[in-house]
Amino acid sequence: MRLAIVGTLMLLLSTAVVMADVKSGPQPGDSVGAFTVTKVTGNADDGVADGKSLCYRCKMGARPVVMVFARSGDESLAKLLKKIDEEVEEHQAEKLTSFVNMLGTDQASVKKATGAFVAKHSIKHIAFVVPEDLKDGPSEFNISPEAAVTVVLYKDGTVISNHALAAGQLTEAKIDAIVADACKLVE
Repeated sequence: MRLAIVGTLMLLLSTAVVMADVKSGPQPGDSVGAFTVTKVTGNADDGVADGKSLCYRCKMGARPVVMVFARSGDESLAKLLKKIDEEVEEHQAEKLTSFVNMLGTDQASVKKATGAFVAKHSIKHIAFVVPEDLKDGPSEFNISPEAAVTVVLYKDGTVISNHALAAGQLTEAKIDAIVADACKLVE
């Protein structure tokens, strides 16, 4: 009986360690390449009409950017994005910007869910897009299927910080760490 309990605990701990070590997206020091997206909604001041296809990364140029890849619009993502939205508004002079790539398998349903998510949470300064490579984002970005959320923070086209989180890992502490890294982009 003891052996079974110890074995179960070891399995749970090893699973937790594996989940904590999700690697997804470009890593610090990597260049952020170009990729095509379709803007769904958000950031009415960015000069991009909803429904337009473009390279949003290219449009951002050398600006400090919080780029997010998300598989669903849950409440923890909403908390993170509301805080990022506040930082983007606060750091307009430094040109901090953000865009969220919503991932999925069916473009029409992803676009519909994205519009509802943005409307529900009143996110104003972040653009929401759907990448051409809908399921996992651009293949060269290596967005992990195990990552529910991947946050890539970059400036001058180079990754400064990366946060990859499995489902259920976007906690208040992780949100605070991501927001702190976003603030470092404009220091």
